[in-house]
Amino acid sequence: MAALKFLNKEYTIGGEGFNRWLVPASALMIHLCVGMGYGMSVFWLPMSRLVGVQQGTGKALACPADMSIVSQLFTTSCDWKVVMCSVVFGILFFMLGTTTAILGNWLEVVGPRKTGVVSCVCFVSFFLLASLGVYSHQLWLIWIGAIIGGIGLGLGYITPVSTLIKWFPDRVGMATGLAVGGFGGGAMVGAPMAQALMSMYATPTSVGLWQTFLTMAIIYCAFMLAGAFTIRVSPPGYKPAGFVPVNTGNMVDDGHGGMIEASAFNVRTNTAMKTPQFWFCWGMLFLNIAAGIGVISMASPLLQEVFAGNLIGLPGVSFDLLNDAQKGQIAAIAAGFTGLLSMFNIGGRIFWATLSDMIGRKNTYYVFFVVGAILYATIPTLASSLNLIMFLCAVCICISFYGDGFATIPAYLADLFGTQFVGAIHGRLLTAWSSAGLLSPLLINIIRDYQLNHGVPRAQAYSVTLYIMACFLIVGLFCAIMVRPVATKYYMTAAEMEYEKHKLEDKISHAQASGAIVAGKPTSGATLAICWLIVGIPLAYGIYETVLQTVLMFK
Repeated sequence: MAALKFLNKEYTIGGEGFNRWLVPASALMIHLCVGMGYGMSVFWLPMSRLVGVQQGTGKALACPADMSIVSQLFTTSCDWKVVMCSVVFGILFFMLGTTTAILGNWLEVVGPRKTGVVSCVCFVSFFLLASLGVYSHQLWLIWIGAIIGGIGLGLGYITPVSTLIKWFPDRVGMATGLAVGGFGGGAMVGAPMAQALMSMYATPTSVGLWQTFLTMAIIYCAFMLAGAFTIRVSPPGYKPAGFVPVNTGNMVDDGHGGMIEASAFNVRTNTAMKTPQFWFCWGMLFLNIAAGIGVISMASPLLQEVFAGNLIGLPGVSFDLLNDAQKGQIAAIAAGFTGLLSMFNIGGRIFWATLSDMIGRKNTYYVFFVVGAILYATIPTLASSLNLIMFLCAVCICISFYGDGFATIPAYLADLFGTQFVGAIHGRLLTAWSSAGLLSPLLINIIRDYQLNHGVPRAQAYSVTLYIMACFLIVGLFCAIMVRPVATKYYMTAAEMEYEKHKLEDKISHAQASGAIVAGKPTSGATLAICWLIVGIPLAYGIYETVLQTVLMFK
């Protein structure tokens, strides 16, 4: 539609004097919102007792044992089970991987503003449908909302990536680390905000959930639109002032014994998928995520069942011997542990991705896989010796590796395949995330249940799982070793690259000639400061809440 043409890529080019440091702030505005996908578990328990609380019992009203799952999707007379509520998480992240794989090329064509707006509409629609579904007690509405929201989640995740890479050719790892770090911080900000809203709206006959969903929809809409309308695309052929490419370890072989910068060539999305490099990177990401998400999914029960009474001054008392009040105490401590892991997940995304600019992407992955495998194999020993400090250090470092598996891979893809289609290639690669997210927690739970059913003590039921995670990382190391520069036969020809460049330049020229593009003003210091405050204040709030929870572990 002509009225919406201002959303197109050619209308979002950063003009003379535009400050590129505004782009990471814009990216964080989007990622801090869609990153709440990680924190959805905060809603499951309130969702599972809506009817009971409304009737004044204060607890869940169970459905009849013979009621079918389909009937439960439509019932208003009894409460949903937690497992049915948690299906929302699986739908969201399944749709994330599916969306990035299918719509990645569309993003490269239309640009980040239009994609960001569509992401906002879809993601906010999830919260609106969730609010309506809770109000009317119709779970099917929430599941449909999750399908739509998952599309928004996927588009929001990949929207800023290729844009940041093109604005920061001198700091590719740092740029993607900042953006993807924001996604990891979404739950750190959103979960305590959701808890505070539910507490504010709660009454004796309401858990305050539909109002919370509605409020979060409004907040996220404002943040995501602000991010979409402030983000800008770099001009064709952009280079930062004074930037001189050097061999930092991220350069690639030109096929003739020399080294060239990644932006000197490009590989199309479908062509990239025909290369062995793409599939080795897919394996690296899959195995890194499978190991990391395995620990995240079992972090809370792992700490509680291994350290048990030792966490509350009752050394040697196993988990099974604790009473309900004592289990509640260690559950609160485990919540702090989960928050601590979230901080290392975020910090790892920024730290390791930035370091990869200096030591090279491949060397960074070598560190992940070698050190990570050693730590995973060591954690069972640290747990059995009840050395809490060393246990926490080992697990937190492993989670920092998990976080940066996400943050470094877009930069690595840019090194291997060029920057022109890196957003779309990254979108295809994220199917590794969906696959690992589905398979790894399932594998862990099967192994744990098998061991418990065969008499293995709870404190030892995680050892085999951790050894398997270590093996995953060893296989990932071999994948990393096998990555080589992409053969020149896969490169776009000079004529193809020139054509792609002129396509965008022609659109820009046409928009300028029509008067639709007004000459942009230089970015003011006040604008830059305000945008960073908009993302900095929520991040500070999330870190503060996480630190408060973490302190409980050491009281």
